[in-house]
Amino acid sequence: MTTLQPLLPLLTGASALLGLLVGSFLNVVVHRVPAGASVVSPPSACPACGHAIRRRDNVPVLSWLLLRGRCRDCSAPISARYPLVELATAVLFGVAAVLAVTATSDRASQSTAAQVVLLVALLWAMGMSVALTLIDTDTHTLPNGVVYPSAVVLAVLLALVSALDGDWGALGRAAIGAAVLGIAYLALALAVPGGMGLGDVKLAVVLGLVLAYLGWGPLAVGAFGAFVVGGTVALALLVSGRARWRGGLPFGPSMLVGAWLGIAFGDGLWTGYLRVLGVA
Repeated sequence: MTTLQPLLPLLTGASALLGLLVGSFLNVVVHRVPAGASVVSPPSACPACGHAIRRRDNVPVLSWLLLRGRCRDCSAPISARYPLVELATAVLFGVAAVLAVTATSDRASQSTAAQVVLLVALLWAMGMSVALTLIDTDTHTLPNGVVYPSAVVLAVLLALVSALDGDWGALGRAAIGAAVLGIAYLALALAVPGGMGLGDVKLAVVLGLVLAYLGWGPLAVGAFGAFVVGGTVALALLVSGRARWRGGLPFGPSMLVGAWLGIAFGDGLWTGYLRVLGVA
């Protein structure tokens, strides 16, 4: 097996650079998808004066700095959120690359092509995570326009990894994980009306697919981690007086953070847990 480990610095840097570009696009997605608008047309324009944004003013982070956070035509302020999202996406794409290479380096018989496709799948999952976290925070929704395409793309990419690797067991495990996590969230949504939305249920299916493909450990830790993160955030907001007990906090961001904790630490934590139980 040829591992991508020696290429880790290059892949991390390239993924971070890609993240800058994707982050710029995600700003458009976060703004337009909840409104039901196209993400490709019309071209981006200043909301204050309506002037189309020039290409030279659309370079991630750099353009905002050169313009000093203001529109070139009308001097209206441009939110610092735009470059922050671009920078955050760059960092998170670099993290996703490290996690992808780490995950594949521990798997015997995985081909280089399969490792690259899995890297692409995790980068897509990270882009989805950034977009849905921002949208759910802003609007308390998880739009089908992001969730459905992500489900299809990730399913196809993971199936391709299995085809390149001959590891169809992982794909079967992914299907089981998607079903189990989706059914669990559906049961919660039905048992506690208003506690979970159908958007959470749909996202659970997508996350279950990815987590279970990587292993039962990532699935278990990712699923449990969502409630740990959600509970911690809710408690912090309640203590600080920024939320009420029935304030309707969005749960999607907690699900996504929990999933990435599962991807990063799931195998190790799950193995340690089984050893404590004396079954590993």
